[in-house]
Amino acid sequence: MGLVRQDGAALARAMDAHAVTVMQATPATWRMLLLSGWTGSPGLKALCGGDALDPDLARRLVGATGSLWNMYGPTETTIWSTCGRIADPGAPIHVGRPIRRTTIRLIGDDGAPVRPGELGELYIGGAGLALGYTDVARTRERFVPDPLAPETGERFYRTGDLALLRPDGTLVMAGRTDDQVKVRGHRIELQDVQGALAGVRGIDHAAVVCRRDAIGENELAAYVVPKTGAELDASTIRERLASVLPAYMLPATVTIVRALPLTPQRQGRSSGSRRDRPAIGHR
Repeated sequence: MGLVRQDGAALARAMDAHAVTVMQATPATWRMLLLSGWTGSPGLKALCGGDALDPDLARRLVGATGSLWNMYGPTETTIWSTCGRIADPGAPIHVGRPIRRTTIRLIGDDGAPVRPGELGELYIGGAGLALGYTDVARTRERFVPDPLAPETGERFYRTGDLALLRPDGTLVMAGRTDDQVKVRGHRIELQDVQGALAGVRGIDHAAVVCRRDAIGENELAAYVVPKTGAELDASTIRERLASVLPAYMLPATVTIVRALPLTPQRQGRSSGSRRDRPAIGHR
C-alpha cells in the first residue's frame, strides 16, 4: 500500500487490476497519477478533496474521467461537509452544496448573514460536528452557537474560511480570515513557522509565505534577514527548524536576504501589530 501511495504508476496499475469505478484522493495524488502517464478511465467517478482543486487539474480530470466531484470539509466536521460535480472547469471552481444533515452559514464582519455573491466566514453545523478540542478555550472560540438562532442550542464550527454563494446555490471558497495555509493536507499557521525562525540564533527578521511549486503543489518559502555580523546558511537554518518543527511545517526553501520589503502599514506600528507584515505576497 505504501508504494501505491507514493508511485503514480503503481497506483494506476492497481486501479486497472481492481477495475476501480470510484476513487477518492487529494489533488496531490491525482496530480501524481497524471504525471505518471495515466491517461484516464471513462467510467471512473473521481472524488477530490483535502486541498484546493485548481483549474488546470480540474480540466485534466474532467477530460480523463466519467465525472469529477469536488469535496470540502474540515476535520472538525468529520470530514466532508459539501460536495458538487465539476462539469465546467472553465468556470470558478466550487465545492458544491451541503451534504445531507449539514447546514452552512456565511456570516459577515457584523455578525449578520451575507447576501449571495458576498464574502462571509463559513460556519458549519449538523450531524458531523465534532465535540470540540482538548483545549477548552479553543473549543469555545471555534464551536459557537448558531449565529442566526442561538436560542436553539445548535452548535456551529467557525472554519475561518471565506466563501460566497453563487446564484445556483453552490459554494466558492475564497481564502482565509487569518494566515492559515494548507500544505499537502496539513493546516499550518504561518506565524508558527515565523516564530520558530525568530528563535534561530543569528536571525533578525523572517517571513514565511505559501507558494506553488513546479507541479502546482503548495509549499512554504522562508525569507530571513541575518543580524549584523551573523553567518547563516540555508541548510543550517533548516536543521535548526527541524529540531522544533514537524517535517510538514519545514519551508521547502530558505532564502537569505538583506532586507524584507514592507507594506505601508508598517510605518509607525510596533512589531507586534497584526498589520506589521512583510510585503511578500502569497502565490
